Amino acid sequence: MLGIEYFYAAHSAFAYLGSAHFMEIAAAANRRIVHKPIDLNRVISAAGAITFRERSKAHRDYFFRREVGRWSEHRNAPVMDGRPTYHDRDITLPNSMLIAGVEQGYNVDQLSHAMLEAHWHKDADLSDWATLATLGLSVGLNPEPLLQAALSPEIQAIYQANTTEAIERSVFGSPTYFVDGDMFYGQDRLELVERALLQPYAGL
Repeated sequence: MLGIEYFYAAHSAFAYLGSAHFMEIAAAANRRIVHKPIDLNRVISAAGAITFRERSKAHRDYFFRREVGRWSEHRNAPVMDGRPTYHDRDITLPNSMLIAGVEQGYNVDQLSHAMLEAHWHKDADLSDWATLATLGLSVGLNPEPLLQAALSPEIQAIYQANTTEAIERSVFGSPTYFVDGDMFYGQDRLELVERALLQPYAGL
């Protein structure tokens, strides 16, 4: 089955807002989602931008309140009020848990969505082992092998390779989708992703 490459971070607001719709689009096109979690701060810095925590209050308020609120309503993806409490914690563990799931042969679509939803709707701490274990169980996966492998040298090498690949392919944010080599940045481009799966855009 052909895939759609998916570069994102496990705590990304806009990855969450597009997640359910993205899964629907992929299923309708008979495409698998190729999960490539990335170190988002490295990717943003390499693109020449500054992280959200370094941006002005007005900028943060627009993206984390007004934009998130509008898209939450539009995608029927409920969000908590304000910014998640634990949003600035290290996300190596959840990103790497997803990679471990892929490497162990699991479909991690639902696990990925569960992480994103838990963070943005239920204010979950994705850096917490117990929280991630509960999320794994909630989607029918045994979380322990995934968590035990997550910080291993093998999984960390893949995590760094995903991040390096994202930088080399000019990814500059989360989520970013590639349809047969054509890049689409942002969940607000999912309608274009859907069209590209039916008929590629000219000029690639």
